[in-house]
Amino acid sequence: MTQLEFEIWDVFTDRPFAGNPLAVVTGADDLSTAQMQTLARQFNLSETIFLMAPRDPAHTARARIFFPTAEIPFAGHPTVGAALLLAGRDGLDRVVLEEEAGLVPVEIDGAAATFDAPVLPARAGAADAAEVAEAVSLEPGDVAGPCEAWSGGPCFLFVPVASREALARAAAREFALTSVLRRLGATGAYLHDPDGNARMFAPQDGIPEDPATGSASAILAGPLLAAGRLAEGVTERTLVQGEDMGRRSEIGLAAEVRDGALVRVRITGRAVPVMAGRTRVPPA
Repeated sequence: MTQLEFEIWDVFTDRPFAGNPLAVVTGADDLSTAQMQTLARQFNLSETIFLMAPRDPAHTARARIFFPTAEIPFAGHPTVGAALLLAGRDGLDRVVLEEEAGLVPVEIDGAAATFDAPVLPARAGAADAAEVAEAVSLEPGDVAGPCEAWSGGPCFLFVPVASREALARAAAREFALTSVLRRLGATGAYLHDPDGNARMFAPQDGIPEDPATGSASAILAGPLLAAGRLAEGVTERTLVQGEDMGRRSEIGLAAEVRDGALVRVRITGRAVPVMAGRTRVPPA
């Protein structure tokens, strides 16, 4: 094997050159972990997904997902982009991906993909709000609630901010933010305002800012419930991310609460292909 095929999709958008770019490498069965990491570093996008034959023939594909710096067990925009690629190629209305975090069934409706988060959110720690505010270049008064780490496969630090204006002023101070994130075992800091606008910084993983973060959007249901912002039954929201980068993304969140507990989280997104090509295989 000397070359592999890949496609670049823009995810959580219906417009090319918006949303979050994703590299999808197909036919990756013979690649080692090190080779996958090398290719992810070469693409240098927030995430690259590698598709292989499934372990169980009843499923559609096995998938492994990489930041430029490390493998992660699950992520939203690779799930959406890969599922839509496979559905369009094979004429499917349902795709089941074998991800490292577990099975992820994806329902396809035209150009939209919907999946259940494979792991429900769980609180994983807390940080000092004043320290977090300084690490993201905000004033203490801009932080509108507790800064908590929540896990749901990956782990993120959730930072509620008071307004869209404060969100726009945020900027990661790399060393200070990385210090906070490492103490919590968190991938990145997810800042969100009361109206569903968000930004995500993960400098330690080679992602200064992410245009759309599906996994963090799903985990957001945890802190929203803890803050009393989810009612019984199903609450649906559209989360907007990436505007301050010039890459607007829209992520559909549906959170189901029964007897005060979160029982289901669903994410919906669209995606469009923007380019395709071949890549050389890195040395083993």
